[in-house]
Amino acid sequence: MTTFAELTTIGVGGNIDHFMEPTTRASIIEEIEHADTHGIPVCVIGGGSNLLASDDDFHGLVLRDARRLITVPDEADPVENGDNTVHVTAEAGCNWDDLVAFCVDRGLEGIEGLSGIPGNVGASVVQNIGAYGQEVATSVESVEVWDREDRKTKTLSNVEMQFGYRSSLLKTSMYKAPGVPNEEYYPSPRYIVLSVTFALTHTETGAVNYPQLAKALDVNLSDRIPISRLRDAVLDVRASKAMLEDATRYRLPIMVDEKRPEAVERAISAQQRYVTDHDAPADVIDEHMQATVGQNEDYNRHSCGSFFMNPIVDDAVAAALPDDSPKYPATLPDGSTGVKLSAAWLIDHAGFHKGYRVSPDARAALSDLHTLAITNRGGATCDDIVALASAIRDGVRKRFNVTLVPEPVMVNTKLS
Repeated sequence: MTTFAELTTIGVGGNIDHFMEPTTRASIIEEIEHADTHGIPVCVIGGGSNLLASDDDFHGLVLRDARRLITVPDEADPVENGDNTVHVTAEAGCNWDDLVAFCVDRGLEGIEGLSGIPGNVGASVVQNIGAYGQEVATSVESVEVWDREDRKTKTLSNVEMQFGYRSSLLKTSMYKAPGVPNEEYYPSPRYIVLSVTFALTHTETGAVNYPQLAKALDVNLSDRIPISRLRDAVLDVRASKAMLEDATRYRLPIMVDEKRPEAVERAISAQQRYVTDHDAPADVIDEHMQATVGQNEDYNRHSCGSFFMNPIVDDAVAAALPDDSPKYPATLPDGSTGVKLSAAWLIDHAGFHKGYRVSPDARAALSDLHTLAITNRGGATCDDIVALASAIRDGVRKRFNVTLVPEPVMVNTKLS
């Protein structure tokens, strides 16, 4: 029987009653409609990188889109009036970084800053993924979805998607309020992504829009450099934080074909080079070199990514924080002006430092490299992860009067 522990990057979660991998658009719709008609819970999963599931059995349908097609409908059209826009359509099941590599290889600018983010194309627009000066929202033209309420397919424009910070119309359909699930549509949205069309720019260079990237590249902000070089820099920065997915998981039988084979081997080679080039201990190097099946022992990679979102608060809450706390202009859910805070700063300054555990023998810990990721140090249960996350949330709230909201979808579990 398939388990969430096999399907997720954090390696946690119980048995699944029904696991399906449809290979056609019609079969995806049929499976979801059948489950909805019969009151069966539905969990649509991609790369399993933004999900924390209970250790209890899941009595429902877990569906993973097995379609991977990427098409470029503009390829035969001539450039007119100097417009270098190129449209790329990817099926929801396509591995996200495979899509980024595909676009960068063709000189298409717009998503190179999102290199190395685990997951698939469908999840990218639900979450409105963002990193290093880019958000997926800025490049999405339209999203084809199955509307579970109206029971028909729809094409949603960028505006209709209602993108916000780590949010979209799709994600908000899952919640009554931030962090409070809407039981009617949870743990999957009302709208199930079938495909996404991106509007990208054909160019040889991309803009450096993030200070950390500029420093890594030794260039100035807003400088333009080859987008392939930008992608490489993003991957290096993510690797330095162990925020790149452990590519060896794609050698597991349950993960085979989830990522293009040549991309898997290239990523594993890059993992091994990074560890070797950065003077890792010999035993760590050996573990990377010998990893042929399943995840290696770099436990910092065994996470859901960033566990908490950067909170957006009103001016009064922000003003009460220390002067040295990072603060950025932002928009509150009601459209009013707010301030975005750094979850990492709040966590660290509330006393939860890199490597923090609730007890010396706890199997869940903050990453050794930064404070945004909660990691499975080997054999952790969902309860172990929840205990640590709850302690962090409570500690930050007590210290700063700010409540952190988890970023992962939480299946049959919640913070205590």
